[in-house]
Amino acid sequence: MTEATMNFSGTYVYANGKRKTACARVRLYKGNGRVLVNGKDAREYFTTEEMVNIFMAPLALVHMDKQFDISANVSGGGIQGQAEALRHGISMALLEFDSSLRSLLKPEGYLTRDSRAKERKKPGLHRARRAPQFSKR
Repeated sequence: MTEATMNFSGTYVYANGKRKTACARVRLYKGNGRVLVNGKDAREYFTTEEMVNIFMAPLALVHMDKQFDISANVSGGGIQGQAEALRHGISMALLEFDSSLRSLLKPEGYLTRDSRAKERKKPGLHRARRAPQFSKR
């Protein structure tokens, strides 16, 4: 079993994170900064550095990026939504670990579930609000 696919053991703190239709189930273990997403190394799963920076932001903010190992299962949505769901999950797990971090995480908006989602299609319209073209004659 390789190091990247090896699961962590011991006690952990659990939290859920969501964004659009993406859902992240996050476990925070005491460790040295390794991150597994769906059994893969996070930098292998999220290929761009921007995505990695998105979900590592709460850990960097509280200066704990090398203190925890993170195991996460993400599903649904696209890669951006999954990264933001993971960020929300990590923030919530940090809050479970130490409630005094709330004053740092809350102003950045990491604890707020971003409820924006795609609006449903209405009958008689092409999309949610796009009406058929009007013709006078």
